Amino acid sequence: MTLPTLDEPLLARLHALREEGWEFFDRFDRTVRERGFHSFIASDYDRVQEALIAHRAEGLSFLELGSGSGVITIMADLLGYAAAGIELDVELVKTSREMAARHASAARFIHGSFFPAGYRVEHPDPSAIRTGTLGEGQSGYLELGRALDDFDVVFGFPWGGEATILLDLMKRYGNPDGLLLMYDVNEGVQAYRRGRRLNPSG
Repeated sequence: MTLPTLDEPLLARLHALREEGWEFFDRFDRTVRERGFHSFIASDYDRVQEALIAHRAEGLSFLELGSGSGVITIMADLLGYAAAGIELDVELVKTSREMAARHASAARFIHGSFFPAGYRVEHPDPSAIRTGTLGEGQSGYLELGRALDDFDVVFGFPWGGEATILLDLMKRYGNPDGLLLMYDVNEGVQAYRRGRRLNPSG
């Protein structure tokens, strides 16, 4: 797959996507999150877009773990990744698919858990991890038709205590040469390969 040129038309499409993403999250925050807890929080789309551009190359596949409204997965698709997202909230999956259609994106969205069937986190200190916001459900990989180690770039936005889980997941089930991108509110997007954090130059 030839990468799309980052010309004005593409940049305009990405801008429109980010704007719609923020508008959706504002509504979601008012109508859903104010009524009760929900784990979906939007990442900083500008910073994530910068990371996706920095790491893109021809032929790369992309998976978002907990794809929420779908903005980041669609963004990856528009930037030339073969992109898919797995999301546990069926209403957010519906939103993602509708948004993808509006933005002429081929991104795929699967309803389910991003944990492989039977996954249990392994860590010597159980107090160092938390899984409360990750939820439980049928693994989405069967419907996706691909395993976690099929993907070159994996993205997630973990809550506090959940980064350890994503690192463990990639270590045990991910592509050994794959890249894990994790968004952090304070530190932005951090890149990991084989469990080690990369410096900004990769």
